[in-house]
Amino acid sequence: MPKTSVTPLTIIKVDKNSIINTEDFLAAEEPLEIRLGYGASSNRTQKSISVTMRTPGNDFELAIGFLFTEGIIENAAQISSIKHCNGLHENVVKVELLDGLDLDMSKLERNFYTTSSCGVCGKSSIDAVKTVCRLPEFVSSEIQFSAEKIYQLPDLLRQNQTIFGKTGGLHGCALFDANGKLLIAREDVGRHNALDKLIGATLQQGLFPLNQYLLLLSGRASFELIQKAYMAGIKVVAAVGAPSGLAVQMAADAGITLIGFLRGEKFNIYCGAERINTNTQLIHRSEQLSTLLK
Repeated sequence: MPKTSVTPLTIIKVDKNSIINTEDFLAAEEPLEIRLGYGASSNRTQKSISVTMRTPGNDFELAIGFLFTEGIIENAAQISSIKHCNGLHENVVKVELLDGLDLDMSKLERNFYTTSSCGVCGKSSIDAVKTVCRLPEFVSSEIQFSAEKIYQLPDLLRQNQTIFGKTGGLHGCALFDANGKLLIAREDVGRHNALDKLIGATLQQGLFPLNQYLLLLSGRASFELIQKAYMAGIKVVAAVGAPSGLAVQMAADAGITLIGFLRGEKFNIYCGAERINTNTQLIHRSEQLSTLLK
């Protein structure tokens, strides 16, 4: 765990029977600027394209994941180099793309200023996302996940959230295969940063496309997280918290199975029930009842 991911602090802990001084740990939150270099070798353009508040650590994955989910790059092979500008722990990452790479300049003209709480909030509709982002065509997924396996996933994610275990203050996400095996997990003070780190890591590790895996989110399922999942070809998304209405609409339009309120041995399926292997008769009856009530 990077030393800069947590900040120690002496606090006063108060309860009914005592007041004590004790050491606590806080999740670190610092700005990260992503700079992009692109164009012909004889006429390179350098541009700052994003400033986001993040938990230090996995900065290169965050930058790569961000560039991919915003449709600027198609794969990690388009990056010629990536580094911190002024040493290992600095808050500026510089990404150099291959010489002469043809970019959609309209995407670079957008202002990418995000915060750890809301992410890219300027996208007000699904149509707006489709006009800005490159939505790749991945092979269809016939993968199924059993309800029994899904019940176990939040505990497995929590066991792999090292910084959350010390601070209690981070979002997490993870990829699981159909057997419930955790492949990769990332965490960050910003939920969209955590997912960009995870997607960036999968790009670096050559795991694409991600249509055979389930994405688990430690909090709610927002519209932008579903958009990022769509960009990565993910077909099943489960969240411990609630989805937003626009997230459900996005998932349904994108052919994504969306699960919410995954707690204990229960969850809600909002769309794409065919990928969840459970009591299909009960699901079928529920769908029939829903049709009758319309």
